[in-house]
Amino acid sequence: MHLPFTPNHVQLISACYPSSAALLTAGPEYRPNAQELSRLTYYASNRPGKINKLGSELEKRIRGECKKAQAGNARARASLLISLSIMRALATECRRDISLLTRSLLASIDTVLAGLSTDLEVSAKVATLFTTFTTFTDGRLIGVDSHATKDYMSILDRFSQMSAITSKSSDHEFRNRTRLVGLAALSGAVTSEALYGSNSFRIQASKIVSALVINVHDVDLSTLENESATLKEKTSSPYLAEFRTRPTVERRAASIHLHKDGDKGPSSVDVTNACLRIFSTLLDHSNGAQVADVVHAALDSLDDWKGWEKSGHCCWLARKMTDWSQYQYRYAVPTRLVERLQENQDAPVTRPLHHALASMITTVFDSPTTVVNLSTSDIISTFITIVLRRTASDPDDSLLPSLTACIASLGTHVYYSDQIHDLASELISRLITVEANGVPGRERDANDRSRVQAVRCLLASLVGLIQAADRHEGGKPEEHRGREEHRRSEETSRAVTSTFIASEDPQKPVRVSIEHADDTGRPSNRTKLAPEIWQDTLHILCDENYAVRAEYVTALIFYLETEISRRGEYTDHDGIRRPRPLAEGPLQQASNMIAMLYGDASTRFLHAAHVYFYILATASSLGTSTVSSSPARSMIGDVTGSADASGAVYTAAEPGSSLGGERRDSPTYSQHNRRSMSIPARVRKQSAIQQMLTQLPSELSLSIATTSDYRNILAILQTIHEHLPVRGLLTGVPFLLRLASMVRNTSTHPDELARVLILREVIVRICLCIGKKWDCQDVVSLAEQSLSSMLIPSYLPASPKREPGTLNPPEEPIPLLPVDLVQSTWLGIDIDSVILALVKNSNINNATGMDEETLHGRLTTEWSAETALKDSVEPQPAHDPLRGDGASQRLKLAPALMHIENMSLQSLTRPTRAVGVTDLRDALEGRSSMSNPALVNAAPSISTLEHISTVHGDATSNRLVPVRSRPEKPKISGNPSEVRDVLNKLRIGKQSGNNNLLKASFPALQRRESQYVLP
Repeated sequence: MHLPFTPNHVQLISACYPSSAALLTAGPEYRPNAQELSRLTYYASNRPGKINKLGSELEKRIRGECKKAQAGNARARASLLISLSIMRALATECRRDISLLTRSLLASIDTVLAGLSTDLEVSAKVATLFTTFTTFTDGRLIGVDSHATKDYMSILDRFSQMSAITSKSSDHEFRNRTRLVGLAALSGAVTSEALYGSNSFRIQASKIVSALVINVHDVDLSTLENESATLKEKTSSPYLAEFRTRPTVERRAASIHLHKDGDKGPSSVDVTNACLRIFSTLLDHSNGAQVADVVHAALDSLDDWKGWEKSGHCCWLARKMTDWSQYQYRYAVPTRLVERLQENQDAPVTRPLHHALASMITTVFDSPTTVVNLSTSDIISTFITIVLRRTASDPDDSLLPSLTACIASLGTHVYYSDQIHDLASELISRLITVEANGVPGRERDANDRSRVQAVRCLLASLVGLIQAADRHEGGKPEEHRGREEHRRSEETSRAVTSTFIASEDPQKPVRVSIEHADDTGRPSNRTKLAPEIWQDTLHILCDENYAVRAEYVTALIFYLETEISRRGEYTDHDGIRRPRPLAEGPLQQASNMIAMLYGDASTRFLHAAHVYFYILATASSLGTSTVSSSPARSMIGDVTGSADASGAVYTAAEPGSSLGGERRDSPTYSQHNRRSMSIPARVRKQSAIQQMLTQLPSELSLSIATTSDYRNILAILQTIHEHLPVRGLLTGVPFLLRLASMVRNTSTHPDELARVLILREVIVRICLCIGKKWDCQDVVSLAEQSLSSMLIPSYLPASPKREPGTLNPPEEPIPLLPVDLVQSTWLGIDIDSVILALVKNSNINNATGMDEETLHGRLTTEWSAETALKDSVEPQPAHDPLRGDGASQRLKLAPALMHIENMSLQSLTRPTRAVGVTDLRDALEGRSSMSNPALVNAAPSISTLEHISTVHGDATSNRLVPVRSRPEKPKISGNPSEVRDVLNKLRIGKQSGNNNLLKASFPALQRRESQYVLP
């Protein structure tokens, strides 16, 4: 019975409750009176102005009932459950105006959770009410209304605590029930606009993610894998409603129910499934910045809960966060992980956090999930900086192998063709800097373990980077390969067809070795690392520290086996190099032969490598700290055939003295005359190498090389002759003749005698490799006879097993062992007989296109380190149309005619004569054409008339030139003021203030213009 003057909205609310006697029997549904509830909701929906009053009245009732229920009043508890149902009905029916009910609703939820969070039935009702609110709200009040925001954050905190509750007793069923109720409420939060539409996303995400991370770490990895796979199969959950993409008025809020008494309670698997579903939904609906906030919250949770010790769970979490994020926002996951690792890079002691972060980064990059929009160059620079900082503080830091794996994992996914090339170039640039100057903050010292370890880390990372790219490309699923091959079949069918030959033995397929092809014979989708880039690192072969030299040998052998350009180098299934006239075709065969005979980038690389072999084998001291004081690449300045300040002359080798160097008159040169970007740094390196060569002895004497160094030289030379047989033969045989001449005289000094015997064995084993490669049985017989006559099996130690791309422990060198004079009777192999056998080999004659006499002269050319060093440099053209007096006058006057300071054009020309009126006329004609937009990008007409093919003659003398089909009438454009400025800059005419003379002379110049015809 209502009191007199009771407000109408209070009467409507009171009528919804059962009688006091029926409250105790209202369970387990605890529903309000249906008819009165319909009247109440109809009243509220038609009179929005009364919603605030209705909410305040319900909030007051809920507060009072909650206090009584805490004291154990059963009727108050039943009335509280009914009040929560009434509040939910109002929120559902008044969804359009739910903002008017928000403050009272959130305050009521927070009050009940604060007092009765352990009552699961009440908590389930509250979670249902909260889910109703999150379903229909637009989130505008969160972050704006201070009271609503405070209550909302408090509610998230309480539900997060429920989601991560731990049972002090063995009642795991109660723990799982409580967690499911909390996770159900959090599920409503992550599907609400109150999260994504407010400015407090980071705060909300930190509260939600903290509970999710705890649930992930509480189960084993097998359960996580199984449940994550279930998410893809089942789109709905038995406990949670899926996210609704419908408009607000059409949405339906989920109801949260507890299981009935007597049924089997929820297991930890059910909790895990609910947790993963929330996590995936949260990331799936987040943008890039929000994904970064989620990752940040997850990392903070791992800090708070000491979760870094479970490295496997951390890696799984990082991989799944990447998978669940939207395709275009996945980059935020590894980027935030790298930033967290960078924030902790200066920690004095390596903690589980460092190892876990490094493993998480590697897992993300190595996973099949692609990560687009990722700045790989910035990430690799960050990794290199961390490596240098860690090695500077502790060379034996246990984090270094993990960092090496992180850098290598960047090559797993190739997003553009030059990605690996660019990343490797960045690594090589930093590698040269560290090798020459030491780690930042420390002076260079040959015995500095920090420098040694840093160089070894970067070398291992470089190899691992290339390995990852090849491994990922070779390990693609068959369906992916089929799509890619079909996509580029038009471009690659000819190349693939021309490289496969039917073998006599069908069980032994032909091994393919073509440029830009992987081991499977398919064209690669990335650019191979150019020999010019790797050539800048060859001086590391002569580093003072043997551990660095050994690590570089592993990297160099890997590069020669997998990465270097092997144009025209084919090997059959039995390891023998034979010509392929039918497969190659006459044009391709001629092109490959020209590249190998005249020389290309790979040939120049081998010339440089043999120079360093010679230095390592004969030098009395090693060290190239002055090789590259500033390895930064520069494109400024004139570097055409000039001398460096240090005195190193950068010129092309004479054709007559070249040992396979690229000649200017060769067609190969005209096709590959692109300048290297590192010419200035390389010139300085050439100067330092020449200084080292001047200190080398003319005869073999005491040197610093160890037995391990000679073994490494042999391994590299064998790799060269195995994978680059033609180039290795033309560049390596003269080098062998030089070594053979140095070991002919036997010394009585034990150390010198040991070196002589070791070098003799090196020569014999290389000859054996060459003979087997070219199927030259005479050479093989000579080598085997020589080896069988040795007094001991070998003077060289066995090669250790090195894993490329992995930071192995530093290797210790094996010193020279003294030998007696009895062993000096072994003379090795007769190198002259080897040469005679090679020049008569038909395979070599067909591969090189030389007869016996020409080939003999080529192989017996006197080798010297200076000549090989000169041949290792890319030659420059004798005439450069962009420089000198013959340069285009338009290019010379372009900086003056343009209204901006164009330094790039000014650096193209340096004229040595005065500029006159003729030059001005040419500039005016050029400007008139440039002013016409239709002619700016128009290509000149090219005629092939009266020009022969470059295959039959000099390419430079038969270049195609623009030919005009009719005389071009000169066009004059421009106003007198612009030309006057040009004349003033050219210092033509009077420089005084008499402008009338300039104006008077200009029409006369125009009349004379018609008398000239363009050349």
